[in-house]
Amino acid sequence: MRLKNPRLLLVSQPDSYRLAPYLAAAGRLGLEVLVASRGAHSLVSEVHAGLHVDLDDPGAALEHILDAARQRPFAGVLGCDDSTVELAAHAAQQLDLPHNPPRAARESRRKDLARARLARAGCAVPAHRLIDLERPVLPQIEGLRWPCVLKPIHLSASRGVIRADDEAGFVAACERIRGIIAGSGEDFETRHLLVEDYIDGVEVAWEGYLRRGKLHTLALFDKPDPLQGPFFEETIYVTPSLLAPETQQKIRQRVAQACRALGLDTGPVHAELRIDGHDAWILEVATRTIGGDCARVLDDAGFNLEELAISLAIDTPHRASPPQGARGVMMIPVRRGGILRRVEGILAARRVPLVERVDILVREGQELVPLPEGNRYPGYIFARGESPQEVTRALRTACARLDFVVAPLLRMEKIGH
Repeated sequence: MRLKNPRLLLVSQPDSYRLAPYLAAAGRLGLEVLVASRGAHSLVSEVHAGLHVDLDDPGAALEHILDAARQRPFAGVLGCDDSTVELAAHAAQQLDLPHNPPRAARESRRKDLARARLARAGCAVPAHRLIDLERPVLPQIEGLRWPCVLKPIHLSASRGVIRADDEAGFVAACERIRGIIAGSGEDFETRHLLVEDYIDGVEVAWEGYLRRGKLHTLALFDKPDPLQGPFFEETIYVTPSLLAPETQQKIRQRVAQACRALGLDTGPVHAELRIDGHDAWILEVATRTIGGDCARVLDDAGFNLEELAISLAIDTPHRASPPQGARGVMMIPVRRGGILRRVEGILAARRVPLVERVDILVREGQELVPLPEGNRYPGYIFARGESPQEVTRALRTACARLDFVVAPLLRMEKIGH
């Protein structure tokens, strides 16, 4: 039965950068939207006027959502980002709407659970182990191979991800990550971290979706800047990939195998992999769209990634074709931390041939925080052209023309009496 005046439930953090694109996409599709969030005091009108739930109490939040559905049904339920996909899956399951199994949604967003599930299923994942930060670290790393990579089990955007080459570097990385994850999640998430083998190879991002268990590819992005550590700041995504066809086929096979192992069925899929001389190693399989504003690189006449995700949530057909031509996006890195005074060279960057947009998202007076502590890019550069190589050159040229002028951040120290 098709609902009259159908509405979509968006489960979102109040400050999610994905919220605005999803609201706009739902409007284009003729859907009303109810936002479920913790935003009673939010300046975002849709959040303030939405369904106020405690995202830290998923049981109570689910009851609020089901009460709202009894008053007026939803055509679909969608979690905007990693932290809300599990609650959205529970709600959609209860309401008999398209969804991934809640267990699969939870395991896909927790790196430790995902690694364990994929390893049991025989998927290609790096050798790994959990580290308990409340116990002495050195006894837990006996037999560990160097180099290795330490990462929080629940954060994204490379926040807190550090390479260690020896015991001293490992202990220092543990202490640094301890400060980053403090207060950032559940108790288990803030006292444990994942350590895994460092895969010496190229990294790619795969973007696609599942519809009733069938996997579809939208784009395979190369990451032409080497990600070797000690931190792993992503910069350029460019498509189509220049990898050999057989390697691209192996990547798709590994993503499909991982989706089956996790039990995923419906919705967007964003995967990260490392390719070396042995295999295509799964680093992440997330039940969400590509992060940040990077989804705009896939926008085309008649296609929008958020519209596709919504159509999957409400089980409505939507045109989904791979992007034509070469295109790329650069997540502008934070080179110097501090308080932003101004950004110079924006017009010069926009004049670079093939560059379509230069979006600066930070404002004067805001703090810029480099990785591994930072979790926000100051802006994005988009380009299109005839080949991935010329798109990559255009992105690099435009970025080189930008200068983020910052002032040191002066922190007041409390003086005891």
